[in-house]
Amino acid sequence: MSLKTFRGGIHPPEYKEPTRDLPIEHVPTPSSVVIHLTQAIGAQNQPLVKVGDRVVKGQMIGDVQACPAATVHASITGIVKKIEPAPQSNLKDGIAIFIEADGTDETAYMAPLDAFACSREEAIKRLRDAGVVGMGGASFPTDVKLAPPADKPIDIIIANGAECEPYLTIDYRTMMESPADVVEGLAIAAHIVGAKKAYIAIESNKADAVPVIEKQFAGHSHGILMGTIIAATKYPEGGEKMLIKAVTGREVPSKGLPFDIGVICQNVGTLKAIKEAFVDGKPLIERGFTVSGGACTTPKNLYAPIGTVLADLIPGVIQVSDDVRKIIFGGPMMGVAVPSLQTPIAKGTSGILFFTTAESKQYEERLCIRCGRCADACSAQLMPMLMNAALLSNDLDRADAIGLIDCFECGACSYVCPARIPLTQRFKLGKDLLRNQRAKEARHGK
Repeated sequence: MSLKTFRGGIHPPEYKEPTRDLPIEHVPTPSSVVIHLTQAIGAQNQPLVKVGDRVVKGQMIGDVQACPAATVHASITGIVKKIEPAPQSNLKDGIAIFIEADGTDETAYMAPLDAFACSREEAIKRLRDAGVVGMGGASFPTDVKLAPPADKPIDIIIANGAECEPYLTIDYRTMMESPADVVEGLAIAAHIVGAKKAYIAIESNKADAVPVIEKQFAGHSHGILMGTIIAATKYPEGGEKMLIKAVTGREVPSKGLPFDIGVICQNVGTLKAIKEAFVDGKPLIERGFTVSGGACTTPKNLYAPIGTVLADLIPGVIQVSDDVRKIIFGGPMMGVAVPSLQTPIAKGTSGILFFTTAESKQYEERLCIRCGRCADACSAQLMPMLMNAALLSNDLDRADAIGLIDCFECGACSYVCPARIPLTQRFKLGKDLLRNQRAKEARHGK
């Protein structure tokens, strides 16, 4: 059978065996949480509570009347002790609400809402009120994603179950353990956008999830034409644009978005959260993630309240060796190394990896030899070596013309570069500089 895929990509070691067959464990309610007010791409939230207030699990504690934005909620019941800056996994301090548990488990969930009977406006509002965001790592507000412009009709929605990052298996376990929730969430999302076709895309190394998922179609499809697609095991198969190309053959245009070609992608964890928001009235206050890496002696898949501080999981839930050199939030390709155990679990935390000294080896950067390996590996069909040269020359306009903004920072180019050039880091910085330059030009009317 021919597997669906895209041009380019790489095949790093998978390292999924330590957690692949481990059921998701639920972390006991922590004694305290640190919940950042803003956990999604978009506007900055403002607190809806003050120090000394008692908050209830599921209660909205942060919001802003702007778009895009995602509300945040209390993940435990207790007392607000502080509202002040705290470390985040994006390496920037952000305003957070510190809650100390009071020992009760009172909840303040919303009333269930029938997604197939309510209006589209009510459905979008429910997603916003529940604070649902993309849980593959991007954390884009789901209510915005499922409300494309009126002139951008959607005919296909794709559930992203590729999970191409090494080590991570939380999406696979979610499909195996909660297939009905994933399929119900997919049907809800398809109904909201008016898509008639819905596919669940799964990499070939997780093909045993296909019959588990397909068994749920009859009872949860709600008239939507559903199917599964087996994609080749390759990185970054789970990249949104790559998966769309593999599944539909359509290409998202340069600087465009999936809705420009009538498609929307949603991570399987996001779909489970969508189902919970409607059927259970539960806001996004907990999430699943994989814990692994060579320095983790107890690799596992966990489900924990948002705001749980990493330090509070060690050593009771997670045990690590003395040779911990690096801690990464996310996967090894696109994740971020954090400097502190005080970093809390956020809505976008798909994994936490503990690497040894050997796994964290540093390399000296050398001169580019124009070998072209980065271009061969680039799934966005860009020319990384040319973008790198433009950035080294401080020519942001040239880098933009070559395709800097279309880079989605998968890290494939850095992985294959024989000169050990930190291309992905350079492109991240270059995009920030370019956005600042464009904003400055806009302010001055250029």
